[in-house]
Amino acid sequence: MSTPKVTSAATSPRTAKTLGRNAIGTGDLVFFVVAAAAPLTVMAGAAPVAIGMAGQAAPLGYLLSGLLMIVFAAGFTAMSRHVRNAGAFYAYIGRGLGRATGVGAAYVAVLSYNAIEVALLAVFGWFSESGFQDLTGVRVPWWVWATAGLVAIGVLGCLKVTLSAKVLAVALALEVLILLVFEAAVYAHGGGPDGPGFGALSPAHLGTAGTGGMFVLSVGAFIGFEATTVYAEEARRPERSVPRATYLAVGFLALFYTFTVWTVLNAYGAARARTVANGAAGTDMVFAATARFAGAWAADAMRLLIVTSAFAATLAFHNGATRYFYALGRERLLPRRLGTVTARHRSPAAAVVLQSAIALVVVLATLVSGQDPYAVTFLWSNGTGIVGIMLLQMLAALAVYGFFRRDRRGLPAWRVVAAPLTACAGLAVLIVLVCRNFGLLTEASTGINFALLAPLPLVFALGVGVALRIRRRAPRAYAGLTTVDVGSG
Repeated sequence: MSTPKVTSAATSPRTAKTLGRNAIGTGDLVFFVVAAAAPLTVMAGAAPVAIGMAGQAAPLGYLLSGLLMIVFAAGFTAMSRHVRNAGAFYAYIGRGLGRATGVGAAYVAVLSYNAIEVALLAVFGWFSESGFQDLTGVRVPWWVWATAGLVAIGVLGCLKVTLSAKVLAVALALEVLILLVFEAAVYAHGGGPDGPGFGALSPAHLGTAGTGGMFVLSVGAFIGFEATTVYAEEARRPERSVPRATYLAVGFLALFYTFTVWTVLNAYGAARARTVANGAAGTDMVFAATARFAGAWAADAMRLLIVTSAFAATLAFHNGATRYFYALGRERLLPRRLGTVTARHRSPAAAVVLQSAIALVVVLATLVSGQDPYAVTFLWSNGTGIVGIMLLQMLAALAVYGFFRRDRRGLPAWRVVAAPLTACAGLAVLIVLVCRNFGLLTEASTGINFALLAPLPLVFALGVGVALRIRRRAPRAYAGLTTVDVGSG
């Protein structure tokens, strides 16, 4: 096992033991990031809302969002060949925009990944309670399911990362399969009342009122794909597997989302789908269409698999959050203990315990306060996390340009100049749209929305302040920040 390669300014944190090397391949990386996106949860839960907002523009909205993510990935993966660090956003932004900015981004990443993880844990409990009650008539409270899920996730997090990859592979295959069953059934029955129609893919629909709000959901559907770089230290031949997995994941999600939303439109008829989505049964429209075209068994299976979809996404974000804790503990930007791994499984067990404790506190706080796990814990926490990761993506795109500005390292200008700057501009526009329509994500008041977004700049400023304090008091340690680069050998 090789040790981290560091600059001469590096200090003792960079000699910490590394995560398991050469443990996961391209397929495992794809499972991690696609499972984090939770395709079934997105399609059954968020897509009807997107259709209700923008009608026939919804499929194109998912396609355009995917194309923007591919443009972002072009530069992002170019940098992954030169920086391999479990704290991906932290390392990339630190290398491209300066160490202080990188530390600020690291703190935002910790907040965002943890926010999304606890949101998904809450919605896993919520889905489990309702699904189990529908199937058996017995009500087991959401918090019991959430706690049980948290224990299982914590155990998986402490074991070898390959076990998590296998669990995610099975869960992902099943949720994709049930959506394919729905799609096949629709087209086997003629493609809906009007037959398959390609008019929904016309750019003219983008002028539809509500398109801006729709992009809030379509962009949010891709959150998590950037986590391929988080596993670079554990990947086999990361210089090849990370870019390949990123393109495969984003490409699959873009095409799968677009086709599935288009199929939902066809199932109801393009003109009628928006009315249904905005009606009393709108949130159930994917399940109802599945029951009508594929049978009640398929709808029941879909309701069960949305639970496993939420569990898989929670596990994926838990793994991402723990690796940020590990990377920052290794740099002593968080307690040093977090930067250690177990001798047997090479897993960041201390980080797993901390992340699990945070999630448990949120579950207990939701329970004690009597708040709704979906309407409050999931929507509010998820909204904060989505905006945080979008901000990190924007900064990372700019960092790619900064990293290659003086030396393109043999890479074409379109990949390290045009693509990252285009992605940065596109993400900036979308962040403005998301913030202006943030209430669509949270269903909360203006004051609450402000309170949910305010921690992001505050945490960023805290991180910058910590970095500047280190620069003033320990210049040598400051010079070593972001320099860990665990090679592939």
